[in-house]
Amino acid sequence: MSQLAEQIQQTKTFLESKISNKYEHGIILGSGLGNLVNHIQIHVQIPYSEIPNFPVATVLGHKGSLIFGVLGGKNVVAMSGRFHYYEGYTMQEVTFPIRVMKALGVETLIISNASGGMNADFELGDIMIITDHIYLQPEHPLRGKNDENLGPRFPNMNNAYDEELIRKALTIAIDNNITCHTGVYVGVQGPTFETPAEYKMFHLIGGDAVGMSTTPEVVVARHANMRVFALSVISDMGYPPEKADKVTHEFVLQKAKEAEPKMTKIVTELLAQI
Repeated sequence: MSQLAEQIQQTKTFLESKISNKYEHGIILGSGLGNLVNHIQIHVQIPYSEIPNFPVATVLGHKGSLIFGVLGGKNVVAMSGRFHYYEGYTMQEVTFPIRVMKALGVETLIISNASGGMNADFELGDIMIITDHIYLQPEHPLRGKNDENLGPRFPNMNNAYDEELIRKALTIAIDNNITCHTGVYVGVQGPTFETPAEYKMFHLIGGDAVGMSTTPEVVVARHANMRVFALSVISDMGYPPEKADKVTHEFVLQKAKEAEPKMTKIVTELLAQI
């Protein structure tokens, strides 16, 4: 058994001692979107600091606890606060909670984030359902010796974002008069926000939104053969230039918070339909 597998088993054993239900759906709550937990009927809430092998979230807007409960009529395990490579963690640490979710029986992963828009059709507060991504992080979570018990050496990333879940979510958005786009997410390291030239470059290579998370978690989820659905709140605009904001982290958190009810509606109803 690999060291990673041993750590997963240790963490799984600890968490199973705290819960009494099965949880098949996982949620990662991104910047400014943590209030979704207020809609969860909580069974158990455990601070990351108490969980063996878990990092501790250090970023404003990421509270730092693992929540087991019910949302949309489904048992869910939710990360209230996520980890980022720019915080100094390895990619294995960033994605470790996804491994643990899989070990606990999670088969569907829903990911949210706040991102910078790079599509002229987008407006602040719009929702973008991610249909594909461009991985530009400097480290890959599958680098190193592969444990075949966790997933294949070369996972196929075609259709990484589940098409059925995307269709369901778009229908939910239409039925609830929520402005919702689809697009390609560019995952970068951060923590600096992008320069105008970088926004333009990411747009030119096919990106519709850019952020500092999500892509590592998606890679590991697909490595573990989990279904993935991800959505971004467009919390600032970086391109085209006439729409560009003077972005700050506080600005992002505020715009994400304003859009939170729309994201909550989509996620809750999507879970009810799975």
